Amino acid sequence: MSIDKEVLNILDKITKAGFEVAIVGGAVRDVLSKKSVSDWDLATNTRPEEILKLFKNAFYNNRFGTVGVPLRVKGQGSRVKGQIVQITTYRKEEKYTDRRHPDVIVWGKTLDEDLARRDFTINAMALKVDPSDQSLASSQRQKTYPLTSSSYTLTLVDPYGGQKDLKNKIVRTVGDPNKRFGEDALRLLRAVRFATILGFKIEEKTLSAIAKNAKLLSLISGERIRDELFKILENDNAAQGIFLARETGLLKVFLPELDESFEVEQKSPKRHHIYDVGTHCVMSLKHCPSKDSITKLATLLHDIGKAKVAEVTEDGIRTFHNHEVIGSRQALVIAKRWNLSHIQREKLFKLVRWHQFTVNENQTDKALRRFIKNIGVENIEDIMDLRIGDRLGGGLQQPESWRLKLFRQRLKEVMKKPFTVSDLKIDGNDVMKILDIGPGPKVGEVLNKLFEEVVDDEKKNNREYLLKRLKELKN
Repeated sequence: MSIDKEVLNILDKITKAGFEVAIVGGAVRDVLSKKSVSDWDLATNTRPEEILKLFKNAFYNNRFGTVGVPLRVKGQGSRVKGQIVQITTYRKEEKYTDRRHPDVIVWGKTLDEDLARRDFTINAMALKVDPSDQSLASSQRQKTYPLTSSSYTLTLVDPYGGQKDLKNKIVRTVGDPNKRFGEDALRLLRAVRFATILGFKIEEKTLSAIAKNAKLLSLISGERIRDELFKILENDNAAQGIFLARETGLLKVFLPELDESFEVEQKSPKRHHIYDVGTHCVMSLKHCPSKDSITKLATLLHDIGKAKVAEVTEDGIRTFHNHEVIGSRQALVIAKRWNLSHIQREKLFKLVRWHQFTVNENQTDKALRRFIKNIGVENIEDIMDLRIGDRLGGGLQQPESWRLKLFRQRLKEVMKKPFTVSDLKIDGNDVMKILDIGPGPKVGEVLNKLFEEVVDDEKKNNREYLLKRLKELKN
């Protein structure tokens, strides 16, 4: 097995101190699947204060009995940010009033107790140090692995058939799925996430329980839903994940704006679309080449406004006038619901608001500058990725038309020239001095007004002319 040497040293140190310790959670799943492990979780029968004594650089800052031990860069003394081994005391959990967190956490005595509280069988396995421990049932001690750094070995502890489900690519809850989801409703979306990123199927009873309990997800905070969704979006199988969320009824709970779009037809004369709006959005996500979460989210949401403005003309042509305006407003509501950062909200809004940009070989430099100003230089490549997803997700065969390629080239040429307020030959200090005003929104309004003139005629971007215009504005 491929286990980080520092992790082996931590296991060794805890064992030599006289305590039980095991690798648990996703790390076991990844080790058995021969995948690299980014997050190491350990479980032990000792208390946090004892772990803190063993590791000088350890820290403890939560109520769940978890101590963090930072890993270091191989061959160096500096630590890698985010590379933490989480060591948690065995525990049992009781009552979940808020459907998310246990009301009572009790220190457990055995590894079995700790594994029994976990969500899915593929996450309820452990690699426990020292197979000579007679407290393990023979049925659980399926395999042993030598620890190269010591005389100890690791025993696979698998009381719920996680190894079999891993082999068969199945997501199944530990015990009664209704009980598991009733304890923590976020597990509903986590099941979809695991199925998506691992390429697994959800076991029939577990799948039925998700649909039955889907409404419980509304009790979960937007931030936690956002985190799970972003993990889905970041995966190559993101589209399958969204379709699965809709199949189970979860999409209607956490993203109703998209869910209702599946009822909106797009096929009509003079239109190239072959899918309804919702399916088109998901297929656009599938074909979006970006790796950026916000860009992929914008691609998924780019046409949600169509559900609000859909109309059919007398000729049977379906129209969706101003859907990008309505959709961008909806995107801001979603961003607020999920507590996205200000930067993320602004980017999401711009990508949805301006995704319907015109690509025409006859466009002027002025028009291109306006496009750049609207979307922002930093978002140019992202909106191009959205457009590629939009095209392929709508049934077109080529990711880029010759017009789009020409548009890209012309953007590069235009971006070499001044096109933002900061490029003006005057600044806010000039505005305040000549207009005799203090700092405030008025300064920005004036600069933007002058910038509009410069966009129309680059020759006007000279200090003498702009100072003259300021004096005119004062009068």
